[in-house]
Amino acid sequence: MRTPRNEPLGSDISAPRPPRNRAAGSEEASPERKCVITGSNGSREELLRLAISPDGDVLPDALARAPGRGAWIGVSRAQLEEAIASGKLRGALARAFKGAKLTIPENLGALAQDALTRAFLQRLGLEMRAGKLILGSDRIAQQARSGAVAWLGHAADASDDGCRKLDQAFRVGMDAEGSGLVGERLPLDRAALSVALGRENVVHLALADHGSAERVAIPLRRLMRFTGAYPAAENISPEGATDGAAHDAVTVG
Repeated sequence: MRTPRNEPLGSDISAPRPPRNRAAGSEEASPERKCVITGSNGSREELLRLAISPDGDVLPDALARAPGRGAWIGVSRAQLEEAIASGKLRGALARAFKGAKLTIPENLGALAQDALTRAFLQRLGLEMRAGKLILGSDRIAQQARSGAVAWLGHAADASDDGCRKLDQAFRVGMDAEGSGLVGERLPLDRAALSVALGRENVVHLALADHGSAERVAIPLRRLMRFTGAYPAAENISPEGATDGAAHDAVTVG
């Protein structure tokens, strides 16, 4: 990639959509892109951008910042690996990148998931260093009941009972009882979260600042989409995809 490996994460659009587990409210539309694999439309902040390195390698652009021409995908890792194996991705990228010489790594799926995970964890780390991240079940519950939590997350291996208690406190504080509002089940376990944040036993985490929640929402949506936790974009059926549709997914800059 042409962007530095450790470049800090920042918002890639001017007005990101509010995170999924905030209270219901108005949402501003975000730019859409077309997946080169399915031809389906999806929000730019949920799709993953692919870019070409100077050596011609197709690599994930998790921050959507790499210069030059890019192609977007809105599929899960399993769907991406199937598209690689069938040659569908190569054909779509050949059209998207206008016949440029391409090398698609066999482990592109793993590279993409690693990049998306790193982007999400980097964003959480930045929010923690800024004093915006709330850790510890008791502290989260207290803040949530008072309505001071904008986003709530649970490790993949968090106990159902612990999640239920905090989800209930979250709904009470948001005046959303009976709404089904819950925290996000993250595709990362407590060990991964603890190592990334440099804290012991990170099982639940929350953000009180809405701006922080919005910044975290973008890399989280991309990661959740890719791991299959969120459904793929479905505004256009795969059968409706055409060469032109794939070309429309390409952006410059």
